[in-house]
Amino acid sequence: MNITLRKAETKDVPAILALVKELALFEKAPDAVTNTETMIMRDGFSENPAFRCIVAETNDTGEVVGMALYYWAYSTWKGRYMYLDDLYVKEKMRGSGIGKQLLEAFISDANESGAKMVKWEVLDWNEPAIEFYKSYDVAFDDEWIHCKLYF
Repeated sequence: MNITLRKAETKDVPAILALVKELALFEKAPDAVTNTETMIMRDGFSENPAFRCIVAETNDTGEVVGMALYYWAYSTWKGRYMYLDDLYVKEKMRGSGIGKQLLEAFISDANESGAKMVKWEVLDWNEPAIEFYKSYDVAFDDEWIHCKLYF
């Protein structure tokens, strides 16, 4: 199947939210998503977007089957870097190389944009993703505990 990667457009907002919800279901947290199409539109497609998104689209049907959603962050030690919030490919499309294409497009964008590093997280039980990331010689960090505070 032929896939096209491209920068997400406003027309992709429903598909982006659908992928986020599908990811939440995969991660066993289907009720955790509070984001909306309105919020994604505002936060991703305004004058000063909070994130960037690359979508993978099938050439035959135009269906969005994957995405990489990421944003700028800052490290006091390294400077500006890109944080990959979500890399997701629909289950029916996994194993076809789309995840690799999305990850490499994200890394390329970060590099071309002047990022000093890229960073992301993976659930410790997601063995297929961990094995996939190992092929990139990433540094896995089991020393830091991630903290969250919700409002």
